[in-house]
Amino acid sequence: MSFKKLNPLLKKSLEDLKFETPLPFQKDVLPIIKGGADAYIIGKKGSGKTTALIIHTIHKLKAEAYEDSPRALFIVENQQKIAELKDEFSKYTRNTDLRIYGTSERYDFEKQKVEIYYGQDIVIGTPAFISKLYFQNALHIGQIQLFVIEDADYMGRNNAYNHILRLTESMDKFQSVIIADEWNSKIANYQNGYMNNARLLKLKD
Repeated sequence: MSFKKLNPLLKKSLEDLKFETPLPFQKDVLPIIKGGADAYIIGKKGSGKTTALIIHTIHKLKAEAYEDSPRALFIVENQQKIAELKDEFSKYTRNTDLRIYGTSERYDFEKQKVEIYYGQDIVIGTPAFISKLYFQNALHIGQIQLFVIEDADYMGRNNAYNHILRLTESMDKFQSVIIADEWNSKIANYQNGYMNNARLLKLKD
């Protein structure tokens, strides 16, 4: 797969970044997730799996802001990962008006409620904090089109598994993707729930 069929604004960002063609693993991953399939994306660091998801997200959201409710929700391990992912998104959204919001457990909760309420397209947070926002009516997830667990190797800690299940039970029709460096029993457990029809995409050694 090339980048020819992507949204023009996204293609412009890729050109600005001198990103002319997908990496080998991205060529396998992008057509499948672009087709709407739920997927586990398993590959070592540097294989381009996170960038593939960022490209897919921007394309899926048509590279433009829309109304108030978030349409993509990214779950990460901690505050550092939130900042890193938000920065990475910013590289690829510079030619769009997409709104990316990184939540923070250290920032005023009420202010975050207001900032999310007035409109965000992509929200990033930890399992516990996203759950807190949702169950305190600070985050509407009824319009979520894409739900991603990024670097899911940590899923066995801090009750993350149960937070994820409760969130997905509250969402309607959405595409779900789990990214990890290695396949493990914790993320495999999701096959018993909302990931029961997910494709397993593993980087070939």
